[in-house]
Amino acid sequence: MQIQAQTFRNLCNIIEQNINRVMIGKENVIESLLIALTAGGHVLIEDVPGIGKTTLVSALAKSLNLTFKRIQFTPDLMPSDVTGFSLYNQKTGEFEFQPGAVMSQMVLADEINRTSPKTQSALLEVMQENQVTVDGITYNIPQPFIVLATQNPVDHVGTYPLPEAQLDRFMLKIDLGYPTIEQEVEILNLYSNDQPLEKLQKVADSNDVLWMREQALHVHCAVSVKRYIAELTAATRRHPDISLGASPRASNMLMQAAKSRALIKGRDYVRPDDVQALAIPVLSHRITLTPESRLKRITNDDVIYSVLKQVPVPER
Repeated sequence: MQIQAQTFRNLCNIIEQNINRVMIGKENVIESLLIALTAGGHVLIEDVPGIGKTTLVSALAKSLNLTFKRIQFTPDLMPSDVTGFSLYNQKTGEFEFQPGAVMSQMVLADEINRTSPKTQSALLEVMQENQVTVDGITYNIPQPFIVLATQNPVDHVGTYPLPEAQLDRFMLKIDLGYPTIEQEVEILNLYSNDQPLEKLQKVADSNDVLWMREQALHVHCAVSVKRYIAELTAATRRHPDISLGASPRASNMLMQAAKSRALIKGRDYVRPDDVQALAIPVLSHRITLTPESRLKRITNDDVIYSVLKQVPVPER
């Protein structure tokens, strides 16, 4: 298959520029979302309330004209609210499936760590298998499909840490960060007399996303780069500050994300710098630090950064 790297890059630029109409100074975050979207992965966005997580996801859905549902996770949310349930129809005498919010192409799981682990786990099957099973019957999720979950930092009141199995389903974990003073003034100017999100127009559609995913499958990843990825994840398993290292699934996620990044940069092949740029967002949430490391205030990002410095980079 002939990879159209420049066409791909141009399409991504159009999508990024459209989202930038409502998001100021978040170019790197938008790129991360496009990487996950292209690679068929899901994204966990962790940050404090009020910095634009929901606006960002809404802007992406509007730009791509995908069917979009938002789930506000609360302590009383039930698993059936997420996946759907069977309802008895008295007229027909049969049970009918009432689809939950996940039966959409793009799902925003807002403040996912505000609900119980049982409800959080309701997303597991759909994120991995792209299907929902209710009362023994399986329903396929419309494609393309992506879950974008937001969570507040775990030290905030009323949060339930995501279980490891749930965290592993997210290709990337990113944060938005606070804007600079200049960016915040620009945001105030943008929203002072207008609601730009309501006026945002679509610039692509589901067929474009499926085409992007097909293109990414054929990006070349040399054996030396694959070995580099494997050595990075293996290094997390023997690092003294880590009690549980990254799995082979993490290696695959890192490779797929690197392929997508290469295309976004206009290339049909992966370079080591693609892997390095994505190592922290792909690997940091997949490792567990030792209690001693946490007491020393060492972070997951710190450890992955040290792994990057330890593992030799291939020449090509």
